[in-house]
Amino acid sequence: MVAPSAHPKRRADAERNIARVVSAARTLLSSDPNATTDDIAQAAGVGRMTLYGHFRTRADLVEAALKEALRAGEETLASVDLTGDASAAMSRLLASSWQLTAESAALLAAAGDVLPPGRVRELHDEPARRVDQLIRRGQEQGVFRTDLPTAWLVSAVHYILDGAAKEVRAGRLDARDAADAVTKSVQSVLTG
Repeated sequence: MVAPSAHPKRRADAERNIARVVSAARTLLSSDPNATTDDIAQAAGVGRMTLYGHFRTRADLVEAALKEALRAGEETLASVDLTGDASAAMSRLLASSWQLTAESAALLAAAGDVLPPGRVRELHDEPARRVDQLIRRGQEQGVFRTDLPTAWLVSAVHYILDGAAKEVRAGRLDARDAADAVTKSVQSVLTG
């Protein structure tokens, strides 16, 4: 018979293992989208069996790492001051969003390779909602265009951020210039 205290300890150990694996996956995949599950298990200090005991597939592990990155990113984005002029608020949001996008560009590439179509976008629902609300407010203030659907403008912001990250990774855009390029590009799209 198993002692009652043995199960909670094992559960706590399992939770720590999951957290270590997800953290290792987030770190490794953020620098190399092709990092293997063996690399991740080794970095987490667990065996392959432990890793696969919690994440049946590489896609499950990549999704967990992306969710963790988005959760951490949400904490950052939630603290951005979006009050006042919508155009200035958008610039502040883009600066924070760009930093998060740049940090997780490789992780996003890994997710795009293994997750079903649309899943990465679905996981970005909360950040997209924030952009949508800010664009609508800017339209009400008369600083953002109203001749294009808001959903399209939200998508354009997403595409510009994603495109900048890809350009930086490819070496065609200097990382030091990317935040300014993103902000100017988005503002020109939003103001027409």
